[in-house]
Amino acid sequence: MSAETPAAAPGQFTHRRSQFRAWRGTRPFWAGLFVLLSGFPIMYFPYAHLQLGHLTLAMSTTAGAGSLIIGVLLVVLGISLWFQKHVRVFAGVAAILLGLVSLPVSNFGGFVVGFLFALVGGAMAVSWAPGVPEQSEPAAVAGPGEGGDFGTAPLPPQGTEPAIESNDLSGTSPANGANGRHSAG
Repeated sequence: MSAETPAAAPGQFTHRRSQFRAWRGTRPFWAGLFVLLSGFPIMYFPYAHLQLGHLTLAMSTTAGAGSLIIGVLLVVLGISLWFQKHVRVFAGVAAILLGLVSLPVSNFGGFVVGFLFALVGGAMAVSWAPGVPEQSEPAAVAGPGEGGDFGTAPLPPQGTEPAIESNDLSGTSPANGANGRHSAG
């Protein structure tokens, strides 16, 4: 391939990838992914059976239903962060609180993996802010004699009355004779 080789037209994969990148950039994608992934170890480990040779180690606890509820809620919060970006603060705080509750309920929060993912994802969701949209119009360049030269800007109208608008609603400005003093004492 040389420098003179014409660039190939973007295919379907390239087009879909650029669409996904544009979609991902307008929402807290990574926060949603971390929160979504945090739910799986929290849901899985209380119901898991570990095989060590011929020995089966059942890790079921009495809080299995609580672990399942916490895990499902974290998965739902992760998906809602992707598709409803305006709930990011609520979903982030809820993910952090559910991650903290999973420590005593769900085998140390899915052996700390789910707990850490929930904390990181929740913090990312709370701290995410939408980007500033790009300016589509370029700034107009002033030509000579169109206000671009020094000293050609129009001056504001100058009358004999001062153009001071009072927005003081307390009635204590010196303009109305109160000299900043209240009549209460």
